Amino acid sequence: MAISIVTSPTTEDMTGKSHWWGFPDLPKGVALPCFGGEEADNEGYEDTLTFICQIRLEDIAPYDEQGLLPHKGMLYFFAALDYFMGDLDAPCEGMGRWSKGSYKVLYSPNCEELVTHEIRYDDGTSAALPALKMSFERCDDREYGLKLLGVPALCELDSDSEGYMSLLQLDEDEDSGLRFFDMGMLNFHITPNYLRLKRFDRAFAFMYSL
Repeated sequence: MAISIVTSPTTEDMTGKSHWWGFPDLPKGVALPCFGGEEADNEGYEDTLTFICQIRLEDIAPYDEQGLLPHKGMLYFFAALDYFMGDLDAPCEGMGRWSKGSYKVLYSPNCEELVTHEIRYDDGTSAALPALKMSFERCDDREYGLKLLGVPALCELDSDSEGYMSLLQLDEDEDSGLRFFDMGMLNFHITPNYLRLKRFDRAFAFMYSL
């Protein structure tokens, strides 16, 4: 069974907790990933990948009956989403498998000594959408919406992706202005073997459309 992700607005301090959007709390010494595979330096964050979410894995343990995911630590997802959130001058990936450097999945085996990376414009306002609280529940493998595990809701994996499973599925969202061309979805894929080995660096992003 897959795990459905439900997001909701919150006034809580989400530091170190599972949350969608907002700012990532990365392990000490880990920099924000940038488009093209570079890391952000102290000069600015113009090319940083969009932070999607961080998942405190103990939160999903009750729903991961097969033990496919680790049940300790934090899992992070980033991707080049600015174009799909309304910035038409931003780099844009297309349908199918995205190029390496346009996405990033990070895994930390613990949730200690995390550093919040705030990204702000020159006037001090936040460059990120407000953090949304995340809750989880079991769902069908081919469920639409936001989910962990299972298979893509829109279609079968193509021949280039045979043997992969869905790690995270992003659906379109009016509240955040997220749209993937014409009724699309973005899935992060990984093989069962790499998942078992916790090799989240071997995951890749793939866009589907009706």
